[in-house]
Amino acid sequence: MDTVKERERIGKKVAWLALISNCILTVGKVAVGLMAGSESVFADGIHSAADIVASIAVLAVVGISNKPPDEDHPFGHGKAEVLSEGFVGIILFLVSIYIVVEGILGLMGTPHAPEYIALIAALFSYIAKHLLYHNSMKLGEKYNSKAIIAIAFDHKADIVASLAAFFGVILSMIGERFNMHFLLYGDAAASLIVAFLILKISLKLLGSSIDVLMDKNIEKPMLTQYRKVVLEFNEVKRIDRMRARTHGHYIILDLRISLNYDLSIKEGHDIARELRDEIQNRFPDTSEVFIHINPYFPDKK
Repeated sequence: MDTVKERERIGKKVAWLALISNCILTVGKVAVGLMAGSESVFADGIHSAADIVASIAVLAVVGISNKPPDEDHPFGHGKAEVLSEGFVGIILFLVSIYIVVEGILGLMGTPHAPEYIALIAALFSYIAKHLLYHNSMKLGEKYNSKAIIAIAFDHKADIVASLAAFFGVILSMIGERFNMHFLLYGDAAASLIVAFLILKISLKLLGSSIDVLMDKNIEKPMLTQYRKVVLEFNEVKRIDRMRARTHGHYIILDLRISLNYDLSIKEGHDIARELRDEIQNRFPDTSEVFIHINPYFPDKK
């Protein structure tokens, strides 16, 4: 199957799986949170509700990002995935603020221990999200898809949220069982921990998407690898400039190299073409390689 079509198919499959699972978990956790009187489980349910919107956002862009370059988008549509990554980050940020407010209100109210079913709901959510996270991250890295990786981080946020809710409920139950009043605040306090963990993940997603949208240069180790390949060509006398940027799921490389001044235009073109092909063979995720040739004079620095 064509790589682009396979990548799009996997992206949609992961997004649909996330959407369906989040719908089930949202209904379950919100209902249990309300019936069992658990603020942390309810907050976790609200988080899953926000995940539904995030999954829809990924479904909306995964097809766009895999479209080939056209007249209006000569560099391709890869940044559509980056937009979905940033959108997921914004959603998680807003969810964390909401949960903080609810958690503070819970701490200000009369503490109580949730019912036992809240514990089961939190544990079930943790197991489900743990499996979904590892599956999504594995596929996201395999297909170098920021949209799928964003879904994976979304699942990761649910993992830590469900784990925090689980321990919050346990502490409240222990407080009620052994008449330890301060532990009754465990459930409300856990919702604040949930908010903090979600906030950290949201900022990571937002930072990553902003870097790509601002055309931040790729990491130095990757540039070093490019440099080694270029210098393997004896005809290249000097690398005048090298820069590369991520464009969604692929990289665009811009090179300025110096070749001997007495080479013909055709000779210079052939060397540049061979260099481009070698780079793309070594690094399949490098979609475009732009090479500018400068004349090199041996007697000049």
